[in-house]
Amino acid sequence: MSLMKIFDTAGSGMSAESLRLNTVASNLANADSVSSSPDAAYKAKELMFAPTQDSDGGIGTQNTNGVNNGVRMVGVTESQSPVESHYEPGNPMADENGYVYGSNVNPIDELVNMISASRSYQNNVEVMNTTKQLMIKTIDLGS
Repeated sequence: MSLMKIFDTAGSGMSAESLRLNTVASNLANADSVSSSPDAAYKAKELMFAPTQDSDGGIGTQNTNGVNNGVRMVGVTESQSPVESHYEPGNPMADENGYVYGSNVNPIDELVNMISASRSYQNNVEVMNTTKQLMIKTIDLGS
């Protein structure tokens, strides 16, 4: 793998983790939202990623270990966890039985996702910095 491809790989990883962090932020922002029906309640979003594809349709260039170069988002799904219902007859969002329906966002799971995405992003930054230092040292050897 050429050193320039490392930047592409780490860059796609950083982009994916940035999307993941934005999704976590959106989920956490809607964690306490309520609705008048279970169907209208906010459902946690989950991103789906896949290896990058070459222009000829094949899976991205592989290094000697068989690892693909990069990742891309292929879709967003909604969590299938059940929504919670609370009896609050005085709430303006309550249905005819007095229930409001909260989101199915689990804040603890989202915080774990946020920490994981943040660390993965940091690791990709570190890969780029190390590669940059190797390239600079290689250029210094030639002069």
